[in-house]
Amino acid sequence: MSYHPPYTITPKILQQVADSVELLTRWQISSQASLTPQLRRNNRIRTIQASLAIENNSLNIDQVTAVLDGKRVLGLPREIQEVRNAFAAYEQLPHWKAELEADCLTAHGLLMAGLVDQAGCYRSSGVGIYNNQTLVHAAPPASRVSALMADLLTWLAPESVHPLIASCVFHYEFEFIHPFADGNGRMGRLWQTLILSQWQPLLAYLPVESIIRDRQTDYYKALSDADILANSTPFIEFMLQALLDALIEVLAKTSEKVSVKTSEKILVLVQGNPLITIAELARSIGVTERSIERNLKKLQAEQRVIRNGPAKGGHWEMIKD
Repeated sequence: MSYHPPYTITPKILQQVADSVELLTRWQISSQASLTPQLRRNNRIRTIQASLAIENNSLNIDQVTAVLDGKRVLGLPREIQEVRNAFAAYEQLPHWKAELEADCLTAHGLLMAGLVDQAGCYRSSGVGIYNNQTLVHAAPPASRVSALMADLLTWLAPESVHPLIASCVFHYEFEFIHPFADGNGRMGRLWQTLILSQWQPLLAYLPVESIIRDRQTDYYKALSDADILANSTPFIEFMLQALLDALIEVLAKTSEKVSVKTSEKILVLVQGNPLITIAELARSIGVTERSIERNLKKLQAEQRVIRNGPAKGGHWEMIKD
């Protein structure tokens, strides 16, 4: 019988997928005019800095940029090497297939070159994840890693579930197996990006890692909750929300660059937060509250958005085409 990771597709997950697909479509349209090579590079630098920061790399955005520009940076040699390795690995994404074990091992070898002795090889001993002195996850024994990874990669190859969900399931299962002696966190995030980029290439430049970094406690809690349930559903919901919020953020920035109308910016923000207030919309977009009110009135007349409930305590609802 073929392996199938345990998870449940909840109504929340279905809504998150639907919302993400809608925002991704908008980003694809707007990015045709705005996602320049420089912006792609900037987004990749944000991704690398955030993913490494989760692993306690102290270099900031400016320092990471300087390293990649070949400039001298005052920092620990290991941290500088981590940046160079990560950039090299992310640049290879188009050349790898997520379901191939050889590509996974090659990626780890590139990501951890000069940092660990077993770069590009599965671990040969037991590992655990600790929070201070408390063991929060004991990974399966090393003797099981090869078989577990083979099952997971085989499941990924023909899986019919939506790639947004499949990428989250894989990310959790990868972290549960913890197949390498070091670098599992950054590898899990890299491989989720690979899975998503194979579905929609634009997602290779979505800096979701910056959202995860800002919610690091929640990230580890979602992993822990999934461990307790022996089911990746809590982690799927967390990661889909992070992806959704990253799409909202990047689309809002893209909209500014292509001079998208205020009404379109309102729709993006309302999509991400139905409870958002007129004052918050005005601050986010950089216009007056009167301008927001005029645009909302027009959007309601065009039946693109409706208001449910009172001015205080109510919420916005998008009207699907």
